[in-house]
Amino acid sequence: MLDNLFQGVFDSNYVNVISVDKFLLCVAVSLMIGGAVAFTASRKTRLSFSFLTTLLTLPALSCVVIMMVNGNVGVGVATAGTFSLVRFRSAAGSAKEMALIFLCMVAGLIAGMGYLAYAALFALILCVIYLVTNLFDPAVKGLRRRLRVTVPEDLDYTGIFQNTLAAYCKDWKLAQVKTVNMGALFRLTYDITLKDPGREKQFIDDLRLQNGNLEISIAEAETVESEL
Repeated sequence: MLDNLFQGVFDSNYVNVISVDKFLLCVAVSLMIGGAVAFTASRKTRLSFSFLTTLLTLPALSCVVIMMVNGNVGVGVATAGTFSLVRFRSAAGSAKEMALIFLCMVAGLIAGMGYLAYAALFALILCVIYLVTNLFDPAVKGLRRRLRVTVPEDLDYTGIFQNTLAAYCKDWKLAQVKTVNMGALFRLTYDITLKDPGREKQFIDDLRLQNGNLEISIAEAETVESEL
């Protein structure tokens, strides 16, 4: 009786109708996979709530689409055309965030085809790989910094801090040079990766000896929250 209630008006004896219990099982597994991916992505990474919600629900959405297509070529073509009309107006995401989106979509597609164990195994393997790669990501380890150094106008800043940066940083990049105080000073902005956060004060002290004890600031690297 319950299966008849959810039967399509255009269904026939030649169409395989998905039972309600199988439908709910696939959606439940997809939601659990999405929850696991969202939890993994939130570990030691600042992500917006909307992006985490997307990771949670995307596998279930993909799963339902595949179940409704159910081998119907015409419906599949129509679904592809509908999705091609959707435009996402959002901030650009990183390659890692795009990979999370595709992970959720692929896991949902596998679950929609009925291979629930394969979907869960695939998501588990990719989540483990994501966590392992985070161990080597300087941004996740808190080593990324934004360094601002103020120098006098008459000081040739080209290469003056190279030895100090090499002693305390794994890598660095001069991101911006800006005049301040009516052109009497220069403010240099570097994107750096520290070797040892515990030596940060000593790093600042060495820079102060070179810039005439003018203003120096070290802050966390500027990041943009995901809004995909």
